[in-house]
Amino acid sequence: MNALEKLFIRIVQRVNINLRELEFDAKPYVWDLIPKRQMTKFYAFYCISPDHPLNLQFKNTGLAGSYFLGQCRVSNSLLYKCDIRGDELKREGDKFRFKNFTIPISKNEEILIDDSALVKTLIHNYSHDPESPERFFIQDTISTHYANIHGSPTSGCFLGPFATVDLTTVQDCVIGTFSYVQAGEISHLKIDPGTVWVRSPGAFNFLYRYPLEKLKDYIYFEAGQPPKGILMDFVESRKEDFQRVFDVVNIESTFDVPSTASLDRYAVVKPSTRIGENVLVSQRAYIENSYLGKGANAQENCFIINSRLEGNNVTAHGAKIIEATVGENVFVGFNSFLRGQPESRLTIGNVCIIMPHTIIDITEPLAIPQGQIVWGLIKNKKDLETNSISIHELSKINTRFSKGTMFFEGNGSSFVSAFQGRIHHILEANGAYFNPSDNSGLGHAQKNQKMSFNTIQPYPRGENEGLFPTISIQL
Repeated sequence: MNALEKLFIRIVQRVNINLRELEFDAKPYVWDLIPKRQMTKFYAFYCISPDHPLNLQFKNTGLAGSYFLGQCRVSNSLLYKCDIRGDELKREGDKFRFKNFTIPISKNEEILIDDSALVKTLIHNYSHDPESPERFFIQDTISTHYANIHGSPTSGCFLGPFATVDLTTVQDCVIGTFSYVQAGEISHLKIDPGTVWVRSPGAFNFLYRYPLEKLKDYIYFEAGQPPKGILMDFVESRKEDFQRVFDVVNIESTFDVPSTASLDRYAVVKPSTRIGENVLVSQRAYIENSYLGKGANAQENCFIINSRLEGNNVTAHGAKIIEATVGENVFVGFNSFLRGQPESRLTIGNVCIIMPHTIIDITEPLAIPQGQIVWGLIKNKKDLETNSISIHELSKINTRFSKGTMFFEGNGSSFVSAFQGRIHHILEANGAYFNPSDNSGLGHAQKNQKMSFNTIQPYPRGENEGLFPTISIQL
């Protein structure tokens, strides 16, 4: 048994200890998911940019295919093809506001990852945890294919494929396959697959659960087997398209990109694509035969195919838009799957909110009117009627409300305001409102235009085969 396998055993044991009260054993689910014998074939890489201070420290780590942007410390961890974003880290001297509290930041915030195996996981540090404003931590955690850990300090957890924890401090929890949780703080919970839960304590609670038999067609995960279903097939069928951008050290873009926009070096952009001003195309995004209007963004692991985004669109981490026309100021949430057909287009009106982990999969034309909130599984117009409500109508609710299998309680206006504020923040942070005449509204689309990337290779053989050397990289 070499050092890499010993490290993986250690991580699994630590996760299982944390989840013992839930009687959950992670090993059958993950032991064969990480190709330990192939770890020598992958390289880790990190970004050098004046806008992202470096403090990268690795120790006894497997870092295959990992991408680091900003301060990050990793100790005794096994990362595998991860994107770790530190572009919204708090800085010394900042004032962090949480509800009625104003918390001074005493030192630069860091991302700390310890004893964790993160399989093809997106990590973004944008954390609202008032108890650790200078530390964004992930420890004793295993996450599987295409999960998102977004602004969510995580300890002792297991995330199933395509699961998302968002702006939530999570301790000793199992987050089921294709579940989305934004709940402030949770502990010792086992979240069923296909749960979409958005809660602000004292303000509102939104809950939807997918019918499991129908969800299995799209994503299914059981012990001893790799994830299966339409979502996995869709992503895996395009895996080779990313091979070239990762195999070639220096690659020249063949697309005209406006001076106010940014196309990531590690994104796949295919012919007949047009990119407007202030557009951000992020790491591992996939764009084909599509138009991204001014201020639109395609975040990590997004797929936009044969589609038109009119402008100021948020396509959140892992969302997929196929054969669709999307109006202005539309939010498409994490890991959503929106698929029209060439002869049956999907049309989404202006200022719609497509909730995280929504599946719209149609075989006949479908038009979503402007100003709608949409959730759940939608295959036709009847499903849309059951799984949507106008923003105006939801804003008037102040008690309890249910529609189909969705349950809502609390203040609808607060729910709408929270989402609209979040959308505005994302667009602002990404530089969608940038004005070159006075240099106002500078964001990621402008800051990320020129970045250098360095690569790190693992030991090719011996006891440490597949591990990366202990290393410290600082600016």
